Amino acid sequence: MTRHSADITTFLRMAGEYPVADVRSPSEYSAGHIPGAVNIPLFNDREREIVGTKYKKEGRMQSILSGLELSGPSLRTKLETALRAAGNGKLLVYCWRGGMRSEAMSWLFSLGGIETIVLEGGYKAYRRYVLGELAADRKMIVLGGLTGSGKTRILKHLGENGHQVIDLEGLANHKGSAFGSLGQPSQPSSEQFANLLCGKLLKCDPYKPVWIEDESRNIGSVFMPGEFYLSMQRNMTIVLLMDVRTRLPRLLEEYSCYPADELSASVVRISRRMGGERAKEALEAIKNGDFAKAITVTLDYYDRTYLYGLKRKDENRVVRINTDTDDVVINAARVADAAREMDLL
Repeated sequence: MTRHSADITTFLRMAGEYPVADVRSPSEYSAGHIPGAVNIPLFNDREREIVGTKYKKEGRMQSILSGLELSGPSLRTKLETALRAAGNGKLLVYCWRGGMRSEAMSWLFSLGGIETIVLEGGYKAYRRYVLGELAADRKMIVLGGLTGSGKTRILKHLGENGHQVIDLEGLANHKGSAFGSLGQPSQPSSEQFANLLCGKLLKCDPYKPVWIEDESRNIGSVFMPGEFYLSMQRNMTIVLLMDVRTRLPRLLEEYSCYPADELSASVVRISRRMGGERAKEALEAIKNGDFAKAITVTLDYYDRTYLYGLKRKDENRVVRINTDTDDVVINAARVADAAREMDLL
């Protein structure tokens, strides 16, 4: 059997060149996995439960025999999947600890002539690595601003012009507000979000700053890693302040296309925080098709909330920029100029 092992640093470096197979159960994979890995499970969730119970009650050998009995009929399908994944004849493999499941699947893959490299310590070692990377201090420039200021578009423009940018909301599949899930795919788990974020950071030059958007502790249902979030707060925040009339056309274009019932459901989610009368006003406006009024009422809540949170930041780490346009190119230039004036670039 052609089988090798690699530590986490070597494994991740090779993952940029070779395909990766996660041989854990589907539910384990769904909870979090190495970005880009394909799931070729030795056991499905039910089989894993059976084998685990057998191990606890009857010991290792009986669990192995039970595992062989359960997985035997599907070995051909697993190998065929691996052969399709390992187009170049090599496959990186990991399970939870780099033990029995990796060994078993490496043996199976070798029957098809696939060379395997097993991750030492498995996914558990990978998660330790991820959390360590996310806890490290990094040079970041945080772009803040009122809802509808075009921050995501500004960051995209900066990225297209040579700056290092990570789109946190893009990784979370959510735009941050109560309306943030509209038109978005399902969100990853908080664990998987951290994995994706680490992958992006590893591609960045650590000696140059990374632009990110100012976010609360959670983006929809995704919670940001604690140490990374604290690191964000220690870096400079450039806040773009824009009048509601300037923001309104973009928000109308972005949200008025969604069904009224979905918009109303989003308002209901924050109705207690908005206040009953204001929420009622926004819901009535949606019902009447007056999306401009609905957005204006809702923005009043979000603006007050954001400005209150801004007061809690260290004033020495906040720079405010007033703008009278929603032109992405102009505003991107303004925030970049502000970063240069503070010697952040």
